[in-house]
Amino acid sequence: MDTTNGGSVDVGVGPLAFDQVVAVARHGARVTLTDEALKAIAVARAYVDELAARPTPAYGISTGFGALATRHIHEDLRAKLQLNIVRSHAAGSGPEVEAEVVRAMMLLRLSTLATGRTGVRPVTAETLAALLNAGITPIVYEYGSLGCSGDLAPLSHVALALIGEGEVRDADGRLRPAAEALAEAGIEPLRLVAKEGLALLNGTDGMLGMLALAIEDLRGLLKAADVAAAMSVEAQLGTDRVFAADLQELRPHPGQGVSAANLRALLADSAIMESHRGPHCNRVQDAYSLRCSPQVHGAARDTLDHAALVASRELASAIDNPVVLPDGRVESNGNFHGAPVAYVLDFLAIPVADVASISERRSDRMLDVARSHGLPAFLADDPGVDSGHMIAQYTQAGIVSELKRLAVPASVDSIPSSAMQEDHVSMGWSGARKLRRAVDGLTRVIAIEILTAARALDLRAPLRPGPATGAVVTALRSRVPAPGPDRYLAPEIAAAVDLVRDGSLVAAAESVTGPLA
Repeated sequence: MDTTNGGSVDVGVGPLAFDQVVAVARHGARVTLTDEALKAIAVARAYVDELAARPTPAYGISTGFGALATRHIHEDLRAKLQLNIVRSHAAGSGPEVEAEVVRAMMLLRLSTLATGRTGVRPVTAETLAALLNAGITPIVYEYGSLGCSGDLAPLSHVALALIGEGEVRDADGRLRPAAEALAEAGIEPLRLVAKEGLALLNGTDGMLGMLALAIEDLRGLLKAADVAAAMSVEAQLGTDRVFAADLQELRPHPGQGVSAANLRALLADSAIMESHRGPHCNRVQDAYSLRCSPQVHGAARDTLDHAALVASRELASAIDNPVVLPDGRVESNGNFHGAPVAYVLDFLAIPVADVASISERRSDRMLDVARSHGLPAFLADDPGVDSGHMIAQYTQAGIVSELKRLAVPASVDSIPSSAMQEDHVSMGWSGARKLRRAVDGLTRVIAIEILTAARALDLRAPLRPGPATGAVVTALRSRVPAPGPDRYLAPEIAAAVDLVRDGSLVAAAESVTGPLA
């Protein structure tokens, strides 16, 4: 991973912004702990040291964990206690979690440490920052978190690397023993002291990191969905009158107004749209998948805004148990429960599935001669000899079906753990993992719609699309040839997916319209 060109992010006692999370997680930005954060950490640590010296048991400092919290731990065993919690809780299984997710999780745990509410030493936070800056990414596994008491197993695998154990991927992506990678980077492995093992594990950082990344991706995908819808309306000789501002204002949902404004801008000055205006046009109402695009895409935007509000609150939180309060008290709490984040992770999966569903319906209309208003069957060069985009729609349909299953909530489930001490859990990590798969699926569905609509627009020649949608077709044609006889379609779909994912097609439209909202 290149950790030199992603900029720099200061980690202080205040909350991180979404773009900072993305910069570190996805683009390798370096992190720096502020002086204010280091001072806050040191002050809290002094309170923990004072409490550890007292004979009174304090959870996580001089007791066991979870259902074992009733055992008082002698001072001579407390370092071993912190080491053991990391080793024993690093019990994940399954495929590796993506590097950007692990880096997001590391950054968010560092942000909580920087609040001075966890009681770790400054060197502990500095070591975590050093791993991020060296591009060292601990191996974290798909399964292990119940989303309560934080993302325990995933964060334990991160903590394991901090003490020089387990496996990591280095800046070049090579799988290596943690001790070897740390030594090469000049990072001294941590020797944990009282409270520190627990403080490294007890957060919602995994599910929150995935939520932040999903919000970033969905902001762009909803713009791409508007681009796709505009192209489909245009290609199917639909009407843009239904997107008029005064009609949208009759139902003042913010996202709906934004989506309709995007559609108006994208369809402006289209020769295809102009070709069927006037007294002889009988297209007074289009099918719902065309006419109601702003309502569906807009509702998705409003849901995304709610999720972003919840995420911003969580970014401003200090999640640990126990926590160190400003007056020096160390108190147990339940803030590690992932319900607030888990609910919106599940919530987002619903509009993701529905936006994909309406996209697939728009695509299907372009392939059916009974509904496409003069386009060849399946947009084929020689229908019957050629199949055109027939099976591309199958791919969309298969993905949409999967997205509907992924929209089933994880947070309604709960399996008791830790001998019934942890008897209700959020399953937020599971919600985050399925949302990532859903976002990928939506990307592919929208890409296929744009690929199909671009082909349909080309087949409307000599009529030309509007400047904005035409710019999208031109950008796509840099990677995908114009319509012709059947050819190997999978690489063309992959190219369209890449152009949607990296924002190139939205940028092409915005080169004409200005920024879409």
